[in-house]
Amino acid sequence: MNKLYLGSAYWAPVSYYTAMYRHGGAVIEQHDVYMKQTYRNRCTIIGAQGEQVLTVPIEKPAPRMLMRDIRISDHGNWRHLHRSAIASAYGSSPFYEYYADDINHFYDQRYDYLIDYNCAQIDCVCNWLGIRLDVLRSDSYLSATPDIVTDLREAIHPKHPDMALLEPYTSKEYYQVFAERHGFVPELSILDLLCNMGNESLLILAGKY
Repeated sequence: MNKLYLGSAYWAPVSYYTAMYRHGGAVIEQHDVYMKQTYRNRCTIIGAQGEQVLTVPIEKPAPRMLMRDIRISDHGNWRHLHRSAIASAYGSSPFYEYYADDINHFYDQRYDYLIDYNCAQIDCVCNWLGIRLDVLRSDSYLSATPDIVTDLREAIHPKHPDMALLEPYTSKEYYQVFAERHGFVPELSILDLLCNMGNESLLILAGKY
């Protein structure tokens, strides 16, 4: 299996974890230039009123600042807002109560750097699923992608996804609490899959559901 490269992501979408699971791990790029309006500091969940984007505020970056150097800002009451939004969206889902304490931990504990925050979430998700993946951080920026590399660093994007590259990792429909109201919504945060499907999430990631 080719080595997989992914960008850093906040409560990353299902395709991110599907790719990681099927490759047995990933290299998380931390030497890329930080870009706004990506999954680096945002995720999408869905509740009774529809999709909701949660964004982690960051300290204003210097020009061409690398992802590894991006610091989380304490501006506003974002931790409380994110915690409340997730609870509101998934409080009635079948498995939210199993993950709630760990989710809340990410809003009680302070992380200085966004890359550390996002990587800690990967560890947490793997623990929830009972899987071990070989997840590393890049030592330098991969500027060329040889045949032995699957590069999804920019393909998994909230506004401009590369569907040609993502097609193998796009999940089939699974149960969602508000599907009767909104229909099935793909590419939500991994929190959506876990809270709705629990340990059966592995079947989705493996493409066996």
